[in-house]
Amino acid sequence: MSETPQPADLIVFGGTGDLSMRKLLPALYHCDRDGRLSPETRIIAMSRGGLDDADFRGKVDAQVRASVPVDDPDVWQRFLGRLHHVSVDIGGEDMTGWEKITAMLGGHEERTRVFYLASPPMTFGSFCRQLDRVGLVTPASRVVLEKPLGRDLASAQRINDEVGAIFDERQIYRIDHYLGKETVQNLLVLRFANAFLEPIWNSLWIDHVQITAAETVGTPGRRGYYDHAGALRDMVQNHLLQLLCLVAMEPPSRNDRESIRDEKVKVLQSLRPIVGGEVDRFTVRGQYTAGEFGGARVPGYLDEPDNTAPTETSHRVETFAAIRAEVKNWRWAGVPFYLRTGKRMPYRCSEIVVQFKDVPHSIFPGSTPNRLVLRLQPSEGIQLHIMAKEPGAGEVALKPVPLSLSFAETFTSRVPEAYERLLMDVLTGNPTLFMRRDEVEAAWLWIDPILREWESHGTPPEPYPAGSSGPAGAHELVARSGRTWHEGDPA
Repeated sequence: MSETPQPADLIVFGGTGDLSMRKLLPALYHCDRDGRLSPETRIIAMSRGGLDDADFRGKVDAQVRASVPVDDPDVWQRFLGRLHHVSVDIGGEDMTGWEKITAMLGGHEERTRVFYLASPPMTFGSFCRQLDRVGLVTPASRVVLEKPLGRDLASAQRINDEVGAIFDERQIYRIDHYLGKETVQNLLVLRFANAFLEPIWNSLWIDHVQITAAETVGTPGRRGYYDHAGALRDMVQNHLLQLLCLVAMEPPSRNDRESIRDEKVKVLQSLRPIVGGEVDRFTVRGQYTAGEFGGARVPGYLDEPDNTAPTETSHRVETFAAIRAEVKNWRWAGVPFYLRTGKRMPYRCSEIVVQFKDVPHSIFPGSTPNRLVLRLQPSEGIQLHIMAKEPGAGEVALKPVPLSLSFAETFTSRVPEAYERLLMDVLTGNPTLFMRRDEVEAAWLWIDPILREWESHGTPPEPYPAGSSGPAGAHELVARSGRTWHEGDPA
């Protein structure tokens, strides 16, 4: 039986921005609709928008309602009634907004108080200092930090120091929405609640692992951000490395809030460093050019509409990254982990592919090794590809067939979005799916040498046409060991 939801105040800094309108507010509406928010819980947006409560509710009604299933108008009105807006001047001398938010929260110090920073990371420290200065940080307060947490190890440490000066580590929730996806949760269950997989989850039986996050979208209107991020910082340092950790981690002693995070840190610390000349051998960076997609001609990165003029940085930034990683421990010795992410790919797909080795002695011609595919998006599910005999008389003919688990088809209940689960974990104080400081910094420690080598190169990233599966170098990266990328069914 679920616990009764406790009253809370959720304050979103950047509450009128894209992340809030597309992800956070829809997720909170679903939580409200499912009865997971206390009637007294408030959602307070902070921004420089100059809106009052009525303006903000009207904005949400116009922009968010179309993206969520409103089957009960009374529930939607109840959700709108939770919403408030406070205009603040971050870093300025006008304290009117801070005085208003202080008055709103006054008298409710016993409530869980969540500050969600849906803003650029360089604002995290100043915002937390201001919270402390006006006396809003209580023992029941928590702060949520959105990615990217810095641009390198030094900047990540600086942000962690600034936020850590105000909040204890137990109060800090560094969010990676990939960890809230249903398939990621099922990866842990698949490994540690089923006896048949764990004995073969090692280098004796697994040939290699592929982790792919492919996007069909480009960067129209976002080049200012992407020039200073790139695929390595935007996707690999957080999302893909987190998935690698969950695949490669040792069984934790128990399913609690620290044991799983302890094992993930050990994986990051076991990654073989890629430094100096090895960067060219084990990594590939690319940038999409004009190409055909969906029957239409689409522009390259440098010519995307609604962007500022390309800079020197624009010519060097990668929209595609591929890496051959190795985990140097007994379980994974000799097993390559191939990481790949890119924009303007042929289809949208995030998946983990565990490729098993062939049977030691095959008595059937035409057999292929087994493969486990965990699909995170667009349709979450798990497939185990095995060999089966095709029906018919005469010679035995083999065919690889999938044993499939589709969450949408198997379970009648709605599969919650990742942000729903993660927001509820913050409200209930469960940090298991959030990154600890040592975890973030261990990831940057491994990524930094690759970044430095790429940024010191005078050559631009390898071009690849929009709508293709990436630059030729990415295919060569796996082909050198006789392997190929898994290009599965995009549906």
